[in-house]
Amino acid sequence: MKRILVVGATSAIAHEAAKLYAVQRSRFVLAGRDATRLAAVAADLTARGAADAVVLAAPIQDTSTQAATWDAALGALGGLDAVLIAHGSLPDQSACEQSVDLTISEFNVNCLSVIGWATLAAAYFEREQRGCLAVIGSVAGDRGRPSNYVYGAAKGAVALFLQGLRARLHKSGVAVVTIKPGFVDTPMTSHLTKNLLFAQPAAVAADIHRAMEAGSDVIYTPWFWRWIMLAVRLVPERVFKKLTL
Repeated sequence: MKRILVVGATSAIAHEAAKLYAVQRSRFVLAGRDATRLAAVAADLTARGAADAVVLAAPIQDTSTQAATWDAALGALGGLDAVLIAHGSLPDQSACEQSVDLTISEFNVNCLSVIGWATLAAAYFEREQRGCLAVIGSVAGDRGRPSNYVYGAAKGAVALFLQGLRARLHKSGVAVVTIKPGFVDTPMTSHLTKNLLFAQPAAVAADIHRAMEAGSDVIYTPWFWRWIMLAVRLVPERVFKKLTL
């Protein structure tokens, strides 16, 4: 029976991943901003077999309050075995290009707030000499494209941070899992035209569950994105900058 904190628990992918742990009788703290939606997720997980599902409605993107929410999560379950960080936003790239405030705000949501949660989890698991920290990033972090480089830069910074964290915590027996989904059919991408590259949240969640259970390092989901992004990274900069992507 695992004790799991899910940050951004109302995200479609996080909810699907939590369902897979619910059938294993896991206990949850579900953190997010919308108490009503969190309560609905909690009820669903309990119906599916979760031993406990505690709701923590909090401004999870505000780094100044994260420590208090973290302490509340620890108190609710008496400790943690795993943390899944799943919150984020998909910014309007064009709008960000015209606004310093919006760019910084989106970077805070997708990078700094994630790093804040990861830092709290890392310190705790390092003391415990065990645990799993999993963070949902994006393939967009592998290379800066003109169509979404604000989002991509934030995700890329998180991936690099987690790489260092993984090396630091390896000797402590702590798994740090970087999750890099491609396009996923969720409410966050509802405005995008769907194509064959779009995956369903349940399929991505299954990959996340397997990776967390195995203590993997970096996963691309679906699997073919690893090879797509390898090809993208290999394009020379002099050519890449001329592409419309």
